[in-house]
Amino acid sequence: MANAKIIAEKQKAVDQIAAKLKESTTTVVADYRGLNVAQVTELRKQLREAGVDFQVLKNSLVSRAADSVELSELNSVLSGPTAVAFGADAVAPAKILNDFAKKNEALKIKGGVVEGRVVDTAQIQALANLPSREGLLSMLLSVLQAPMRNMALAVKAVADKNEATA
Repeated sequence: MANAKIIAEKQKAVDQIAAKLKESTTTVVADYRGLNVAQVTELRKQLREAGVDFQVLKNSLVSRAADSVELSELNSVLSGPTAVAFGADAVAPAKILNDFAKKNEALKIKGGVVEGRVVDTAQIQALANLPSREGLLSMLLSVLQAPMRNMALAVKAVADKNEATA
């Protein structure tokens, strides 16, 4: 019979994972098999700098946590060694893990959760390929500035034409 203390510790771990699944905007599940210590350390460093929590977790604990927050579809990617990245930023975990996976073929992205919806590897990679928040804001700003810039150029062209005819 299982020890009550061990069961309580496992339930506490499940509750913590479930809380992280609820709180994080993006959660990425990856297979880290084949990475050496130096590579994992570098990956953890990059993720920590971006404010992403990266943990190696038991599949059974993640599965129970996913069930408790109604993300049972996540169980389909929980096989083999599993590392989970929890991030408040919608793009950071996906971008960092995707870039790292391109340089290190041993890291495989299995899937994840984006804003409460379970997604597959292709959707995580599509999210990773989005421009950063700053890049999106600069694109928006240039779109908003275009009409004013065109108006200024038109007024200048009319002024130059009138000056040339005068």
